[in-house]
Amino acid sequence: MRIVIAGGHGQIALRLERLLAARGNEVAGIIRKAEQGDDLRTAGAEPVILDLESASVDEVAERLRGADAAVFAAGAGPGSGVQRKDSVDKGAAVLFADAAVRAGVRRFVVISSMGADPEHQGDEVFDVYLRAKGEADAYVRGLDSLDWTILRPGALTDDAGTGLVRLEARTGRGSVPREDVAAVLAELLESPATSGLTLELVSGSTPVPVAVKAVAGN
Repeated sequence: MRIVIAGGHGQIALRLERLLAARGNEVAGIIRKAEQGDDLRTAGAEPVILDLESASVDEVAERLRGADAAVFAAGAGPGSGVQRKDSVDKGAAVLFADAAVRAGVRRFVVISSMGADPEHQGDEVFDVYLRAKGEADAYVRGLDSLDWTILRPGALTDDAGTGLVRLEARTGRGSVPREDVAAVLAELLESPATSGLTLELVSGSTPVPVAVKAVAGN
């Protein structure tokens, strides 16, 4: 497959790029800064320089044309303010989804967040973040032209992955290594029967391939 990842220099994205490239896929990562390109090349991905906060739908669609799948892994990141939660975590996600529709890319996977909810209350930065992610997820779910899967991991850690997870519509709170999130994403991309699912992910006792097979088609 050819897979295009928005937010290609993110911690999960770089891990995912390595996994997908190792499986023989053609991977491209959208990044804002040219100096990030070497990290993507090391991971086995083609760097594509484009700022999703200022790009048009047509510009993004052009980068997506010919892809078999798209992954939204971009985020404003820790330390960013309220404005960028709206422009990246919501705005860029909506833009990327619209561009995928325009480019005819049906398979669309989103890295969201546990607790994402368009009705989430509060004015703190994290409240705005959860609301922005929830609004983006709701927008994607409303697009019939996409075979979408939304993944909502728990608290992310840099621990070594175990390959053992809990993946369900509702898991309850928990943490999960970024390495295991990437492994689940790689498996979801190869499992079109997970389309239409919003899934929570924490560490657990089920091997990643088994966990994905267990939810597929539900």
